[in-house]
Amino acid sequence: MTRILLLGGTGDALKIARQLRPIDVYSLAGLGQVPDDLACAVRVGGFGGSEGLARYLASERIGLVIDATHPYAAQISANAARACRAAGVSCWALRRRAWQPQAGDDWRTVSDWNELIAALASFRRPFFTLGREPLAHLDEIPPYQFWTVRCLESHPDTARSRVMAARGPFTLDGERALFALQRFDVVVTKNSGGAATEAKLDVARERGLPLVMLRRPAMAEVDHEFATVAGLLDALRAHTGNESSGR
Repeated sequence: MTRILLLGGTGDALKIARQLRPIDVYSLAGLGQVPDDLACAVRVGGFGGSEGLARYLASERIGLVIDATHPYAAQISANAARACRAAGVSCWALRRRAWQPQAGDDWRTVSDWNELIAALASFRRPFFTLGREPLAHLDEIPPYQFWTVRCLESHPDTARSRVMAARGPFTLDGERALFALQRFDVVVTKNSGGAATEAKLDVARERGLPLVMLRRPAMAEVDHEFATVAGLLDALRAHTGNESSGR
């Protein structure tokens, strides 16, 4: 019977984890809440790069790795693909579809932090939804700007910033109220895809606000890619069902 290692930390990964068996392992980097209601084992912490992960796959007799990490977790995904090749283990990946601009959208795509900051030069109240990266730059905020940063981690506010510790999904009404209260004039985000955080795009469109969008990184090649949780779970049920029937 193939033992599965699920690399997660996202809402989609948790949906997959709820379908795993006691012999399987759900791996988290350590950020956020650790679920305590799963049938599978839960592992928290890194592996020590691709070589450490390859050793783990061999020692734990893992037969299938499912990469359901964030679309911007390129290094983790690269380590997973490399480790699977070294260990001779099949690697599947959930690669959710990117958001696409709609009529009325004003998207300004950037490749890195320097381009991002340059794109914000003319704005005063940016809303950052990039995760924790802006926290390392709170002492670099120009005197004419006030940043609002929403991420999983709590962090002290500063004279020119507010940090909101929050986890999606976020509702359309909730985002409308937040945007109206904080008077954002630009939204800074990653093209994560999915419905959990899409409401901010709708509200930005309603209010005529531009989005500074961090471009998605290139992802490592794997054995099978899936665009939806449902598609991956269907393939997983077929995979484990074939094992049970001896095919």
